[in-house]
Parts: sequence; C-alpha cells; structure tokens
Amino acid sequence: MELIFSGLRVVEIADDPAGEYTGKLFADQGATVIKIEPEGGGPSRHIGPWVDGNEDPDHSLNFWTYNTSKQSVVLADDEDGRSRRAELIASADVLLTTGRPVDLDRAGLDLDKLCARHERLIALSVSPFGLTGPWANYLTSDLVGLAAGGLLNSCGYDDHTIPPIRPGGNQGYMTAASFAFCGALMALIERQNTGRGQLVDVSMHESIAVTGELANPYWFYPKAIVQRQTCRHAQPTMTQPALFQCGDGVWVYFALILADQFAWKALTSWMDEVGVAADLVDETYLSLAHRQENFPHIQGLLEAFFLIQDSDTVYRDGQRWGLPIGPLRAPEEVLRDEHLAARGFFVPVEMADGSVATFPGAPYRFSGGYGNPERPPLLGEHTEEVVPNG
Repeated sequence: MELIFSGLRVVEIADDPAGEYTGKLFADQGATVIKIEPEGGGPSRHIGPWVDGNEDPDHSLNFWTYNTSKQSVVLADDEDGRSRRAELIASADVLLTTGRPVDLDRAGLDLDKLCARHERLIALSVSPFGLTGPWANYLTSDLVGLAAGGLLNSCGYDDHTIPPIRPGGNQGYMTAASFAFCGALMALIERQNTGRGQLVDVSMHESIAVTGELANPYWFYPKAIVQRQTCRHAQPTMTQPALFQCGDGVWVYFALILADQFAWKALTSWMDEVGVAADLVDETYLSLAHRQENFPHIQGLLEAFFLIQDSDTVYRDGQRWGLPIGPLRAPEEVLRDEHLAARGFFVPVEMADGSVATFPGAPYRFSGGYGNPERPPLLGEHTEEVVPNG
C-alpha cells in the first residue's frame, strides 16, 4: 500500500523530541526519513528508561518513542562525514534540523545557502527560540519552553502558594513539533506551485506563546490575568471545582456550567433518576441567579451523588444524559481503553531481535490508507546502505 508520504525523502539532524517527533510523523506515513547521528548515537539514545535494563543506544525507550520507522546513518564530524552528509542533503526533499544558530554554524550547516544551492529543498528548522532575535542561541528544555512561553503559569492548583506544575508528556516539544509539521506541509504545497523550496523557521517559544488558550485574549482585551485552577481552565476569577470522587475511589471530571440551561436540566433529571436530586428539581432553580446564590448546596449534593456511584457507571450514564464527563485515568489504564482497542490504536511492532513491543499508532487516519509505526532503527543500521563508502 502506498502511504501518503511515500516517495518523500527527509534528512533529519535532530537531537530533541520536537525535531524527532516531527520526523516520526513523516516516517510513520511512508516518508523515507534518514536520521543522521554522531558516532555513539544521538542524545536521545542515552536517555532511559531502558528495555530489560540494557543501558545501550539500541534499548532506550526514550529513543524508541520518537524515532519509529526511520533509518539510522552514523557519520563522523570530519571532512569525509560532512561530504557524505552533503550528498544526502542534495537528495532530500526536506532537511530537518533542531540546532540553534550557533549549533548550525558549528556543524557547517548554513540553511539559507543550502536552500539557494538546492532550489527544491525545504529546510525545516525547529529550534528553541527561532533562528533570529536576542534569544536565538539560548538553551531550552520542555520546562523552560513552557515557562518562557507563558503556558506554565496557567497549569497548577487552586492553592497558589504551590508553584505552577509542568504538565507531562513533553507538551512544549510536542507543540513545536505540531507547528513544524504543519509548516513543512505548507512549504511542500507551495513547492508544488512554484517548484521551489524554502527555509521554514519554527520557534518552540513562539509555538507555545500562541497556544496560551484563554490567557492571551483575556490579556489582549480586558487586560485580565488568568489564574491557574485545579484540573480546569485558568480564568480571571476562580470557578467552581470540577473534580468529584466516586464510590470506587476514582475521580471524575465534570465541569458544571451553571449558565447552561440544557446541562442543568439534564443533570437534575439524572440526579432525580438516582434519587438524590432533593430540591434541585424545584422551579426556583431554573433561575441562574438562584443557582449561583445556592451553589454551596448544589456542590454538596453533587459530591454525595458521585460518591454513591462507581466511576464507570457515572461515565456511561453521564454520556447518556449528554453531559461531558470522564474518569481521570493513569497512563497504564489508557493501554486498556476499550475505545482505543476497538480502533486498533495501540499496535504490536516487531523489534530487531524478534521481540514484540507495543507502540501508539497513527494520530491521524486517511481513508486511502495510513501507516503505523515500524521499529526504530539500530544505531548506524543503514549507514552502508544509504551512504556506502567508496
């Protein structure tokens, strides 16, 4: 089956999750992604956890996560290595880099000159702060990116004596990767029209700054600063709690928007069905002002309502009543998710040694056919095949 990126050739010189995940998005859907690594392997191969405790470049779960379906080429940073690298770049549709300007200069990679030399080349730079500006050579991390971009200040708890909390999953890097992927696609579309590539400069800092949800419009217009809240959207003023514990000890998320008349009627009908609506079915509660005035009473009944039911029942019945509600799951529980299982999201992948590992599948699907991840490459596995000596 020909995948959507079949025939596309990407040369990846990336050493952080933002660039590596961008390359993975292309590779899993059929692009030939050639990952150039230094002798000994890129940084991501030296970060645990490790498969079966084997602390070597081919058993890093961190590397596996971001580098499925790629080819690995090891090149020394010397005249011969740079010459062979130049050959690969000359054959590429996309050159993907993650270096700061100082890193690119040290590596002998002038992206503007490469685009001028190879008119169809798309040079995709995914860097911490972009290729220009006073911070262009600053270092970053996922946490630094989230903090500097303003997003971190919206993440945390009602108790503001506790500092902001970093969300898991490399959200800063993943945000940059999403924008980088979109930027590359737009450049590829433009190349179809003009026959020319270009430099695409993606800044992790800017990617995060533009995804501040409500923080940006609240500041741009009413000049209000949003306040972080426990498991709900940051707002200029604190809103009502949205976490409720069920009888089985599992917490569920349910944000009751008091002004939503449909949601209120659905909730009280559901509570009445269970037998704990009490006076909430009275017509006086059809008034928003009355609901707001008596919210502590409503909150108390809601807490009792959830405590007498298990989380699975609450989830299914809440959805039946048309209310957005769901349990808080641990990552390992997601692996047992019946909906993901029905869609075949998690896929078995045969590794180089014949063992089988489970990987997340494609984040998007195409009616014409889509790919799932293939195993990550062993260090230098494709060097002689892709750039043979002599």
